[in-house]
Amino acid sequence: MKSLKHLFFGKRKVSPERISQLSAFCKPLGLKFNDIELLDLAFHHRSYSNEHSQHKRYNNERLEFLGDSVLGMVTAAFLYEDMAENPEGDLAKIKASVVSEKSLAPIGRTIGVDKMLVMGKGEEMSGGRNKNAIIADCVEAVIGAYYLDSGYDKAKTFVLEFIIPEIRNVQQNKGHMDYKTMLQELFQKKSKKCPFYELIKSTGPDHNQTFFVSVHLGDDVYGPAEGKSKKEAEQNVAKIAFEKISKNNK
Repeated sequence: MKSLKHLFFGKRKVSPERISQLSAFCKPLGLKFNDIELLDLAFHHRSYSNEHSQHKRYNNERLEFLGDSVLGMVTAAFLYEDMAENPEGDLAKIKASVVSEKSLAPIGRTIGVDKMLVMGKGEEMSGGRNKNAIIADCVEAVIGAYYLDSGYDKAKTFVLEFIIPEIRNVQQNKGHMDYKTMLQELFQKKSKKCPFYELIKSTGPDHNQTFFVSVHLGDDVYGPAEGKSKKEAEQNVAKIAFEKISKNNK
């Protein structure tokens, strides 16, 4: 595995100070990495590699891709066992909610992912360290790194530590519902078509923008609703549309 990693990313020495930081990150989480470079890679945003030509592929996007699949598998398997009496639709809604950016970003901040991020100066200056999408993606990258380093069972244990409380919150209607998925399922069942989200405008400086999005359901338009990211605005307008349609169908 190590030789493959070096083939893709090249050797990059991790400083003693950075190793100390990585170890401090791992300790309260009970993580033990055999290859600390994998964990270091998980924290490198693509803006870093974009600004350092000698490390042009040294970023966490591949680990994020892998971690997303591991996270999804662990969550789906748990829900399958935990909700044996529920139909597939119930499981899918909860899974979509707990593996979303809205759930993962607070988890990332709680475990200190935001403090460990390594990014380019431009992204840092624009507030990238506080962006939900970057933090959520990094959580998935850490999962991917731990899976490669220590195997599925260890990665599963790590994921369940933070994903089970999220599942319980959603089961008790306290969590973040994925209204985009719920709206799509409702609209497709009725029309066999997908909702279309339209960005109406964005306001504010680059590091603190507000986005306004409408959703088109055939000839009907809902919104616009606002959010601090496009994804958040889409979720907010999907909630408006879903609740209105659900109310009308009663």
